[in-house]
Amino acid sequence: MRIPRAQWPRCLSHTTLRPERCQENVHILVDSPAGAKNNGTLEVAVMGRIKQKIFLALVLSSVIPLLILTYAVHGQLLPLLDPTADRATIIGFRALILFTAFLIAAGSYMVWDVVRAMSRLAQLVTSAQPGPELPARRDEIGTVTSSFSRMRGTIERQTAEINSLATRLDAAYEELEAAKARLREFSFRDEVTGLYNRRFFSLRLAEEISRYRRFNHPVSVVLLDLDGFKDINDELGHATGDETLRDVGRLLLSHSRGVNVITRYGGDEFAVLLVETAKVGARRYADRIRQAASTYPFAHGRRVTASFGVASLPEDGAASTEDLVRAADEALYAAKRAGKNRVVSFERRST
Repeated sequence: MRIPRAQWPRCLSHTTLRPERCQENVHILVDSPAGAKNNGTLEVAVMGRIKQKIFLALVLSSVIPLLILTYAVHGQLLPLLDPTADRATIIGFRALILFTAFLIAAGSYMVWDVVRAMSRLAQLVTSAQPGPELPARRDEIGTVTSSFSRMRGTIERQTAEINSLATRLDAAYEELEAAKARLREFSFRDEVTGLYNRRFFSLRLAEEISRYRRFNHPVSVVLLDLDGFKDINDELGHATGDETLRDVGRLLLSHSRGVNVITRYGGDEFAVLLVETAKVGARRYADRIRQAASTYPFAHGRRVTASFGVASLPEDGAASTEDLVRAADEALYAAKRAGKNRVVSFERRST
């Protein structure tokens, strides 16, 4: 039995929408076998002590006074009477003692019967497992017993309904969490290529720069822009352009490590975050992609090339994510100005 689900019914009355918060605040003994068993044992022990106290009260209020009365009559009063002349009086006193004893015994039995029935009822109500039914009775005790039995049946049905509702809420909560995870993943994906988008790239780049500052591990950014992509869109249509972008995305994924972050940065521009890669390695990676793209058999039959800009830490000493991306962007436009289809690394200007 999952504890959070068992604790939801109490939370529902407090308009709580997060089941995990209920785990710290409430506990229902009905859905906890160990708790129900301990609770039932405690109540049965209390009933046992009550029975002992009632028995002692009966002894003190009935038996001892009866013994005192018997001693007073037989030890003090009867010896003063004449057995012959006062025979009727002696018989009357003895009958009075017997009648008093009978009344005390009958009253004690009735009290003890009620206590025994209530004790048995307490054992059944507090038991975690369904117990045998109490014997049918037609007196007041039977009426009380029947009422408690109906109450117990109602509680058991309500408990089953609550557990069923908790199960459905548990399933709904898990579906909601899965939907949130899918939505979060979808918000980080580019609709056309299925690659990560610029938002995710910025988050991951910030993480890697923070790791670089703590451990001095290198990190590089490669920006690439397709050469002449506007002509493909204008002459062959946007559907062909989108398929070209998807081909480039697949090309990047097939030539990259799993830890690298491949991103469609915007339009026909892509960004690659190279983890644990210095500038020399980033240049080799960019040149490998450049060669693969220039020879890739695109469906439209045209040759597609790309220009690359590379910036790295610690070589380029960027102070923030924006600085590192800006350095890679400057290198990319330098590659465009130098004739396209080439890789250019960012070079800091000497002052």
